Amino acid sequence: MKKCLFIFLFIPLMVFSQKISKEQSEIKKFQQELNAEYLNPKETPLRGDNFKNFKQHPFFPINSKYRLTAKFTRTENAEPFDLPTSSGKTKLYREYGKATFQLDGQSYTLTLYQSLDLIKQKKYEDYLFLPFRDATNEKETYGGGKYMDLKIPKGNTIILDFNKSYQPYCAYNAYDYNCPVVPEENRLPVEIRAGVMYEDIYHH
Repeated sequence: MKKCLFIFLFIPLMVFSQKISKEQSEIKKFQQELNAEYLNPKETPLRGDNFKNFKQHPFFPINSKYRLTAKFTRTENAEPFDLPTSSGKTKLYREYGKATFQLDGQSYTLTLYQSLDLIKQKKYEDYLFLPFRDATNEKETYGGGKYMDLKIPKGNTIILDFNKSYQPYCAYNAYDYNCPVVPEENRLPVEIRAGVMYEDIYHH
């Protein structure tokens, strides 16, 4: 009987640990790919000594608390609009839907967008853009906020993994890049201690 009980307890633990490691490995892959992009002279936004001294990004510790299943509501008949950018110009976007999630017992909603330029390319046709701000900005993360890349979900939920959030190129090079400004509706009043941090990245 004890042996059967052990097997019964062991199998769910194995499944749970496999699930955790799969999610963590996805985040590790995201971190490795982001570092590789910034180390690649053809892709990096870094210039001069900033590029030469760059080793890797600092990241918040991976935290499953910030991997959330959100209720996804599609926006009907959304009109294209001009989203302001860091240079004072605008880029054409449309609202695609809203994601509502619970964090520490509170409910929050973020708006997801589509870039009308990017979706013309086949590889970006199911791409969603989530810019957001939170209470870590100007302290541990870039003052202008952070971004997340998502794909259009099939059902009425979407996974928001803030461990995969990153900072716009303008955080590292404001001269060469033109980054969408986070809309006011996507300002979170709480700290999201996940994803890329903003400290002295060039000497890590």
